[in-house]
Amino acid sequence: MSSSPSIFLCVIALYLAAVIGAAWWIARKAQGSTDFWRGSRKSPWWAVAVAMVSTSISGITFVSVPGMVEASQWSYLQMALGFVAGYAVIAFVLLPLYYRWDLNSLYAWLEGRFGKWSHRTGAGFFLLSKILLCGVRMYLTAIVLQLVVFDPLGIPFWVNVAATMLCVWLYTFRGGVRSLVWTDMAQTLALLTVVVLCLVQIGRVMGLDLGGMCGSIRDSGMSRIWFWDDWKEPAFFWKQFLAGMFTTIAMTGLDQDMMQKNLSCKTLRESQKNMMIYGTAFIPVNLLFLALGVLLYQFAAAQGLSVARPDDLFPTVACGADAAGTPWMPPVVGLLFVLGLTASALSSSGSALTALTTTFTLDFLHADRRQDEAGLRRTRRAVHAGAAVVLGLTILGFRVIRDGSVINAIYTVAGYTYGPLLGLFFFGILTRRRVRDRWVPLICLLSPVICYVLSTHSAAWFGGYRIGFELLLINAALTWLGLWLSGLGKQKSGA
Repeated sequence: MSSSPSIFLCVIALYLAAVIGAAWWIARKAQGSTDFWRGSRKSPWWAVAVAMVSTSISGITFVSVPGMVEASQWSYLQMALGFVAGYAVIAFVLLPLYYRWDLNSLYAWLEGRFGKWSHRTGAGFFLLSKILLCGVRMYLTAIVLQLVVFDPLGIPFWVNVAATMLCVWLYTFRGGVRSLVWTDMAQTLALLTVVVLCLVQIGRVMGLDLGGMCGSIRDSGMSRIWFWDDWKEPAFFWKQFLAGMFTTIAMTGLDQDMMQKNLSCKTLRESQKNMMIYGTAFIPVNLLFLALGVLLYQFAAAQGLSVARPDDLFPTVACGADAAGTPWMPPVVGLLFVLGLTASALSSSGSALTALTTTFTLDFLHADRRQDEAGLRRTRRAVHAGAAVVLGLTILGFRVIRDGSVINAIYTVAGYTYGPLLGLFFFGILTRRRVRDRWVPLICLLSPVICYVLSTHSAAWFGGYRIGFELLLINAALTWLGLWLSGLGKQKSGA
């Protein structure tokens, strides 16, 4: 490693202490569970918009997006354009619904529209989705920090995970959304500063100024954005665009984690403004990470450096050294990398833990209906601690099954677990048809199973066509079909 692991550990500890201290200071005026669920709807829209960036980025974007450039070039921007379209649907279709119903949990709407089994099914699929996705994201962070910091110090992986989840728990258990909005806003600014500084430092090592970096990226052969040639391939434009759009609707608009901050805005109009500005910002943010990826691959090629997995590229260049022990980069790059990875991981995992607590407490235990504020606070804190333990165990479980670029694993998991949510919500929004409520769990379980069979055999069955990120749409369509077939006709009064 190019810098002392003990220095990295000190940087991480100081950063975590600062964020936890800020979160506790902000939470000192928290007004019970309403602040934990949605900040008593007092969050400024601009603070939420900035905070959402770090929640969305996570360690996945920080490590996997630069690493995927060699194989996928800049085709990810096609998906990012779809993200913007998806955020527009969220802003003008879903947010009015959520504000009209005055929801603490998104999935309570399903009970009013279909019944209690649909409510629990929607909440259950969210819990499964979030535990798996947050587990993957946190695993990526933990394994990189293990390589860079903890292995050289002789600290085992489980201690790394336990310490991380303890910090996430401390960061969120008092203030919930009230604390997250302001601390995540600061973490977004820190994260983007880190990325820009990394670009500057890597360009300097390569002897490139801003114009030189732009020219080098343009001529690299790794910056192709548009893919129109082969509709059978996963990188085909319309497959990427539509997958990005519907993935955003599902993974943001139907996700308690991502929407909890948005629902803390004072009014629907402010929440819509936040959503569109945040969504548009996603394109330049991802452009920074893709540009970083090209420079990293060019530097690695010039040095004869190879990595086993795409996700290893950034940490290897930022923190590694050659055979003679000479660092690839100045020590400041390694410090910036560790700081950025820590900021992105803390923000996304803290938000996820808060959302898991909200969903289980409200949608499964119905503690808000059965307990007074004191009892609700005790229940919420017990669930919060239990969710932290579950996430920690999930991270440990992912250590034995990692394969390929994690960002692809994220969207594959999302296709299977968010598809039924997408089909269920939009069937309820776009039709007036009633369903057999007790059939809904079976329908939502069968759809991913059928999708798995189709995905496994698509090339053989459909003339070489390979199902990519559009798996989410197929899953949602199958769920919609199952709900339609279980229908009981139109309901007289809508949800």
